[in-house]
Amino acid sequence: MALDLEEQEQVAELKAWWKQHGTRILAVLAAVALAFGGWQAWRGYDQRQAAEAGALYDSLVQAVQAGDAKALRDASGALAENYPRTLYASMGGLVSARFYFDRDDLKSAKAQLQWVLERSSSEEFRELARLRLAALLLDEKAYDEALKLLESPHAQAYEAQYAALKGDVLVAQNQAEAARAAYRLALEKAGTDSAFRESVRMRLDALGG
Repeated sequence: MALDLEEQEQVAELKAWWKQHGTRILAVLAAVALAFGGWQAWRGYDQRQAAEAGALYDSLVQAVQAGDAKALRDASGALAENYPRTLYASMGGLVSARFYFDRDDLKSAKAQLQWVLERSSSEEFRELARLRLAALLLDEKAYDEALKLLESPHAQAYEAQYAALKGDVLVAQNQAEAARAAYRLALEKAGTDSAFRESVRMRLDALGG
């Protein structure tokens, strides 16, 4: 069917507009398509990374349960080297540290905790690593190093744990008054954790309250 004059003018205008802007629109559409394809590919890559890291973490846990130090080293090393951004790598570091600590391999335990502290993408895991590392340094009588860790910036949610452990270090240094102040702060920040509060209160009572 023949187009009337108005329709012909509209088609002519559309052709002229497309001629002027068509190349730019096609370029934008192509960029959007590439970006979407890239996002899909990246999401798929992330999912594969998580699955592979999860399988390695399972192997690490099995190694711990079997007491297989070599398998543990292989799995934790692969996690740290190939999947450092995943939470599995951080969890693997914490689990490995406990494995080595239980076997009196303090050097390896500290190395695992230091890795988590420096490399983990999780603030919570970094805080746990810092607290455990400070506790390990306390066991080694490295009091100044432990205090340095405990006095570094940390999340307020862990203020009570930091204060309680600082009190333990100060007790070991025979600084009773400073230790009492630290324990009182721990109680102030402890919230409703009754078991933790009782533990700190017992330590404070041992110093005379």
